[in-house]
Amino acid sequence: MQLHLIMNKFDRILRVFLAVLMGLLVIDVTWQVLTRFILPQPSSFTEEVARFLLIWVSLLGAAYAYRLSSHLGFDLMVKKLAAKEAVFFVRLCSVLVAIFAIAVLIVGGGNLVLLTWSLGQFSPVLNVPMAFVYAVVPLSGILFLIYSCLFFMDAETFVKNDQLPLEEEA
Repeated sequence: MQLHLIMNKFDRILRVFLAVLMGLLVIDVTWQVLTRFILPQPSSFTEEVARFLLIWVSLLGAAYAYRLSSHLGFDLMVKKLAAKEAVFFVRLCSVLVAIFAIAVLIVGGGNLVLLTWSLGQFSPVLNVPMAFVYAVVPLSGILFLIYSCLFFMDAETFVKNDQLPLEEEA
């Protein structure tokens, strides 16, 4: 139960962080449009900032959407199964998500971060190390892994209450 309290606090922090990133993205794109069509001199950095913010919002938002069970899914079959089989399928899906998170996001994303860091790649306009931009890939993988472990542990509770993970908070 203590783990759930910690994760709920972390989820609130993540939700606020995502809202701030989204707000910055809206401000950045608005400024880009204003400078391009109203002011005589278009802003040179706004497109790159928007691209980097979109990467972060997309990957962290995908992990948060998974936490809230807001990703697309076909749960009709699981809801029609007996409790034992439904728990099995919830756990199977959690394991598959964990494998994907480890193999693709954490390991692959970590290799991408290390490669861009060792090559010294910097963004063309802002001169930001690309490793910082790509660091969100393994970070989101860690979030997916944590959330899938929570879903695995709570599978019986979800099935017993006839709900998918965190469906009541969505």
